[in-house]
Amino acid sequence: MLALGTLAVVAIPLAAPGAELVPGSDAGSPRWLLGVYGNGLGVGGGAYLTALWVAFAAYLGVVACAGALGRRVIRWAIVGGVVAFALAPPLLSLDVFSYIANARLGALHGLNPYDFAPAVIPHDLAASRVEDYRHTTSVYGPLFTLATYPLGLIGVPGALWALKAVAALSVLGIAALVARLAAVRGIAPAPAAALVALNPLVLVHVVGGPHNDGLMVLALLAGTALILGASEAGGGASLIAGVAVKVPAALAAPFAFLGAETARRRARLLAEATAAAAVIAGVGLAVFGTSALHVVSSFNDDQHRVSYHGVPATAARIGGFDLGIARAVLAAAYGLLVVWLLAWTARGGDWVRATAWAVLGLLCATAHLNPWYLVWALPLVAVARDRTLVALTLALCAYQLSVAVPT
Repeated sequence: MLALGTLAVVAIPLAAPGAELVPGSDAGSPRWLLGVYGNGLGVGGGAYLTALWVAFAAYLGVVACAGALGRRVIRWAIVGGVVAFALAPPLLSLDVFSYIANARLGALHGLNPYDFAPAVIPHDLAASRVEDYRHTTSVYGPLFTLATYPLGLIGVPGALWALKAVAALSVLGIAALVARLAAVRGIAPAPAAALVALNPLVLVHVVGGPHNDGLMVLALLAGTALILGASEAGGGASLIAGVAVKVPAALAAPFAFLGAETARRRARLLAEATAAAAVIAGVGLAVFGTSALHVVSSFNDDQHRVSYHGVPATAARIGGFDLGIARAVLAAAYGLLVVWLLAWTARGGDWVRATAWAVLGLLCATAHLNPWYLVWALPLVAVARDRTLVALTLALCAYQLSVAVPT
């Protein structure tokens, strides 16, 4: 209870820090941008980072004691935390304005967001707040891009808070699915759900950000739950839906296929995935043309962006050797890991555990790593039945705490 109380108290300045921690407020800080917390507590970058570390330590205590706290207490703690950050202004990132600008390009200006970047509408209320991706066409899947089109018609304030609500509901859905999967796999549900949904990186970045990674993971996890369920219906389609939000979700598909217990189940999973992919591809081509295919290459293009706190850059600094060498070595090691995991799964290994290792390996090997990417791994890690995997993931979370916090 002490750890939970500490986490609740520290969440207040993390959710309501003030305009300094709200990128895009330099273009003006209207009430619609800062939300119900207004100017907040005036917390600076250094104090915010300290609060993050305190919150992370408290979070570890809550996860360790979640079984004793009970499912009901953890459930309400998760709901309270998610709601608090859902009401926060967009924290530490401008990505949400990229989502909105892409939607407005298509719905309001009649321009294909896979052909045109936000820079072509410089005076747009959302596009004017886009920086890193100002000259970049959409890097998101056609399902997500098309789903945001209605938001392009309701105005930027409405679109922003709608996306905040979607991110919050995604994390709540992920927590519920993690608890359900944990029970199915013989794991205590409360610690598993707490590991994911009370993580400060998830609350601050995925909900507070907000980022569409939560939506991608929700579809991936729903597919996992359906595949492991009695009927299995819809599992393959749900996995493909995740890919159509963001490409990295594709990593789970081969493990799920190889992990199917019978040839009949493999055939059903493949048929569902193929049908869903055909429908989504058909709609995407009809609306966006072949330009939508560029999203596949965008993941590779992302590797030209090097994160200072990514594992390759960190290894290069510590070892004193060239970054290119570190990236090549880690990429090769990751390739071998994936091959081994696929072979292990084909021999009867736990495909959920193998997927969790593959996703964590991807986060370690990628040159471009953002703290909200950790939500890709956390739900799978929480139900993987592997303490080493949990420890490594939490270590990577701790290393990412300072990323994107202004100093």
